[in-house]
Amino acid sequence: MSKTFTYFAYGSNLLAKRLRLNNPSAIRNGIGKLEDYEIDFASFSPRWRGAIATITRKKGKVIWGSIWELDDDDMKTLDEQEGVAKGVYFGMDVDVITQDGNRKRCRLYKLNHKVQVVTNIEDLPEERRPSPAYLKVILLGAKESNLPEDYVEFLRKIPHNGYSGDIGIDLDVLEKGS
Repeated sequence: MSKTFTYFAYGSNLLAKRLRLNNPSAIRNGIGKLEDYEIDFASFSPRWRGAIATITRKKGKVIWGSIWELDDDDMKTLDEQEGVAKGVYFGMDVDVITQDGNRKRCRLYKLNHKVQVVTNIEDLPEERRPSPAYLKVILLGAKESNLPEDYVEFLRKIPHNGYSGDIGIDLDVLEKGS
């Protein structure tokens, strides 16, 4: 019997099809929230053709996400997917509050990049905006995960950079309408 770890996804890995591209053992175990943080974007991704998700400390805010259980064997592929060896993201353990109010220790990934906090997500500078495709994957994952509707509405307010060309990841969900 293999050992597992718990992972909190708040970006493109909210979408099962995206996470399971490289991590086939992933099983969603509900949703949770990370308190006193907010989703943010920075660091241009050649794959996604725009800024990628990270977390920033923000008192009184929350990030909702999916709680996944993965085999320990998938830790290496998840680290590779998140660019840990290249210094893109680093893994950290956080306490996530589950829907039933319990705390669960989860691994998450944060950009290894200092981010200037914006007061309002709608005011993201142009160079920190995600591509429409990346934002679509996050929104599809948020809906698939059954994140609270007010949080999904918040995610819909995130401005994108308008990029309309190909991206470096093959997900057929991007070909379909929203």
